[in-house]
Amino acid sequence: MESPFKAEILKGKVALITGGASGIGFEISTQLGKHGASVALMGRRKQVLHSAVSVLQSLAIPAVGFEGDVRKQEDAARVVESTFRHFGRIDILVNAAAGNFLVSAEDLSPNGFRTVLDIDSVGTFTMCHEALKYLKKGGEGRSNTSSGGAIINISATLHYTASWYQIHVSAAKAAVDATTRNLALEWGTDHDIRVNGIAPGPISDTPGMSKLAPEEISNKARDYMPLYKQGEKWDIAMAALFLASDAGKYINGDTLIVDGGLWLSRPRHLPKEAVKQVSRSVEKRSRNATVGVPKSKL
Repeated sequence: MESPFKAEILKGKVALITGGASGIGFEISTQLGKHGASVALMGRRKQVLHSAVSVLQSLAIPAVGFEGDVRKQEDAARVVESTFRHFGRIDILVNAAAGNFLVSAEDLSPNGFRTVLDIDSVGTFTMCHEALKYLKKGGEGRSNTSSGGAIINISATLHYTASWYQIHVSAAKAAVDATTRNLALEWGTDHDIRVNGIAPGPISDTPGMSKLAPEEISNKARDYMPLYKQGEKWDIAMAALFLASDAGKYINGDTLIVDGGLWLSRPRHLPKEAVKQVSRSVEKRSRNATVGVPKSKL
């Protein structure tokens, strides 16, 4: 789809995107680049990084890839420093690296639980921590007159209620949301950095959907899901572009839900065509009921 934003809305900006070589992260990288930003991608798979950078460069987007694991502070520090040395500044940090799989709570090992928290929660904070000196107002590569940078953390809606077989990710994303709000408070006040999140719904053609909604699972979500359809990676990228640009300059500490209303969904216990009939029956019974007169105790 054609972007509703001006092509140079991020001109001169530099963005570092973890998990930026595949899935939602790659679409965010692409759209930030198409709108004027230079982009650095961080990921664990060398070949995937190389392919992603090649695609971005073929679109005339200044792009570079750095191998690294967000769970390792030394990798985070190295990639952040390498991004700064390559482009001379960092304006936007997008934390899109994540881990997930379907598993019941009793079959999930503590190590599996810990792994997802390490990637999603600890990894998000680690990247923010290492990038602070470049993102803060007056930081390295930034003039004293320019504002601070922006951080976008990719979250989820799983923990807003509860989700089957997703206890590990629900806990991890709850921590991500808390991190977003607390950094928005502290770093927004002290360093003029805006920190926001995006909570995607089911997004088609992503590794996450292939794991969480494989063809083997029968899905009846159409019966009760608002705006029933899967979202597109483009939808999440547009939300990121909005939050990273001056269009979102007064938004801080928010996690933007982009899921078509899915998290509000509940199974429809009563068919729509039966609502009127049931309602009339209940109303009629209520009117015909004998109303007793309370007896006085006097």
